[in-house]
Amino acid sequence: MADFRESNPSSIGQRTSNLFHHIGKNVTVGGWVHDIRNKGNIAFIELRDDTGIVQLTAKREKVSDKVMESINQLGKEDVILVRGVVLESKIAKAGYEMVPTELEILSKAESPLPLDPKSEEKELAEKGVFKSDFDTRMNNRVLDLRTPLNLAILRIQAKLLEGIQNYLNKKGFVQVFTPCIIGGASEGGAEVFKIDYFGKEAYLRQDPQLHRQLLIAAGLRGLYDLGPSWRAEKSHTQRHLCEHRGCAVELSFISDESDVIRMEESLVASSIDYAMKSCEDELKRFFPLVERKTLKLPFPEIRFPQIYDILNEYGHHIEYGDDYDREGELLLNRYVNEKFDSDFFFVNRFPTKTKPFYVMALDDEPQWARSVDLLYRGVEVSSGGQREHRRNNILAQLKERKIDLKSMEWFTEPFRYGVPPHGGFNLGIERLTAQLLSRENVREVTPFARDPERLLP
Repeated sequence: MADFRESNPSSIGQRTSNLFHHIGKNVTVGGWVHDIRNKGNIAFIELRDDTGIVQLTAKREKVSDKVMESINQLGKEDVILVRGVVLESKIAKAGYEMVPTELEILSKAESPLPLDPKSEEKELAEKGVFKSDFDTRMNNRVLDLRTPLNLAILRIQAKLLEGIQNYLNKKGFVQVFTPCIIGGASEGGAEVFKIDYFGKEAYLRQDPQLHRQLLIAAGLRGLYDLGPSWRAEKSHTQRHLCEHRGCAVELSFISDESDVIRMEESLVASSIDYAMKSCEDELKRFFPLVERKTLKLPFPEIRFPQIYDILNEYGHHIEYGDDYDREGELLLNRYVNEKFDSDFFFVNRFPTKTKPFYVMALDDEPQWARSVDLLYRGVEVSSGGQREHRRNNILAQLKERKIDLKSMEWFTEPFRYGVPPHGGFNLGIERLTAQLLSRENVREVTPFARDPERLLP
């Protein structure tokens, strides 16, 4: 182990993005060799960590023979630890550089690389696309994630989540963890992953919905659950994942689904604003077209059955009583953009027959449900609404959908003992991130995506 790490423990862990605060000082930085240009008497090394890149400049007359010997052994993506002085520079992009006094190679990368982060970054800067095809990127995802743009995506997504949690915590919501393994399909249907649970048949949850409702029944006034859900859906679109993450929120003592709508739009606007403020550097460098603007509230809301008339105006017919399709989704987005100039909008009062048993139907028009989707630039990013809290209605809706009442007693029995009106939604983290950053494929904002063909890495 290098002596300079043991003798200077307080200087270990400096990030490249913070080095401008240390002009004239000796610091220690660890990272990957992003690029190297070795001209014999002088070498330039781009050292990358998860916050940025710093240039190391080593002139033979200014550094020791030992340092130059180590530099001569370097290749792209080698992991190194460097100690040196930070100097102002008119040549380096960042405005400063490091002159190494000590350099240790911690790990060598094999060559040739199946994917070169430096080449990917160059292609992105020049042509706006990655150099490697999508499968190559996903098959070598660790190297792909080293590309500065992808590291920026992860940091922005983390700040979105932080903003969501900050908002909910300040509003008094309690974070909970609900089961991912359940004894019955939470929404019915066949789109579930079956697993063996000590010889019994169990499922990965489709949504933490029912257990959130039970926690409302237990007395929590507002709660949220950050975690994964699964859909065994053989969908190959750029919007779908078999495993996705969401922030599932539930609140009680509501008047109707409009309370849920007002709460969700405020949460979304607050979390996006937080991420934009927290990641100004990343957005400026990698996503310059992402506008930094305050979202206008309230978000527009359109409802069934008027949606059929809207789509007919665009020449797209949907059978009365049916849900809209993907083309209809895009046309509704166009309508909202033209009429309201908004990237976000809610769709409310879906046909009851298209929704799960726990959704509340309108008492006077039971063919329509208090079911709400939030769409962002033409993609659904959350689904929710008001739940049915009256046990007799829940049982009637289970019977109507031919779901075995006995198998659902674990859920329905607590509704014998008083449950307040409640509702909520599940906000998809990957879709929200992808839409915010205008990424066409949701897999790009998922560290290790799971789809019908991909189970590794």
